[in-house]
Amino acid sequence: MIFLILLLLFLTPCVSGIFVVNVTQTSYQAEENQNITLEWTFSTRRETSLRSISTFCQLFTEGRYSVLFHLHQGVESPESQDPQFAGRVQWDKDVLTEGRLTLHVSRLRTSDSGLYVCKVFTDYGRNNGRCWLNVTAAEELEPQRPSESPQAESPRRLWLIVVITTLILFVVSMACIVLIRFKRRTYNAAIQMESSSEEQTIRTNMSPSESEHEVRLSNI
Repeated sequence: MIFLILLLLFLTPCVSGIFVVNVTQTSYQAEENQNITLEWTFSTRRETSLRSISTFCQLFTEGRYSVLFHLHQGVESPESQDPQFAGRVQWDKDVLTEGRLTLHVSRLRTSDSGLYVCKVFTDYGRNNGRCWLNVTAAEELEPQRPSESPQAESPRRLWLIVVITTLILFVVSMACIVLIRFKRRTYNAAIQMESSSEEQTIRTNMSPSESEHEVRLSNI
């Protein structure tokens, strides 16, 4: 019994000295141009002050890493931030001393996908937590044309009917004119052919003396 008590007294300071950093979610899913909140929690003490906390958060992708957020002794260091995240990261200052590091990332991009590792440094310990973020491309939707009401379509249909009817009447009129002219030319040609045939028949039936007389008359 005494041995167990001594063992507990020995392990208590060791256990209390463990500094832990956790994530509220191990994986996040979002769409391009959306906003998201990433959060880490860590061990705190009653006397924890803002100046005693430093954080360094990075994004790891294939072949490179980017600085998401840097806090040095309670003061943000924007000069350390990667240009990829410039102006897009906000943090909650009021909850940091409560053991919560909350980062709001706006206007997400597909290049923001990857592994996020945030390291927390305090006077009583240091550790890190990690989570994944996957940002998918936003689906491009074709703008829908406003549907026209039946009242707006009625005048268009009426004008269309008038135009088509006018064209049909014009085509029919032109066809009639062409047909009439063709018949008239055919009739005149037939009359001329008939006259020529009768004249030829008369000349054929005339006697030689009459023919000579007609020739003489034509020469006078």
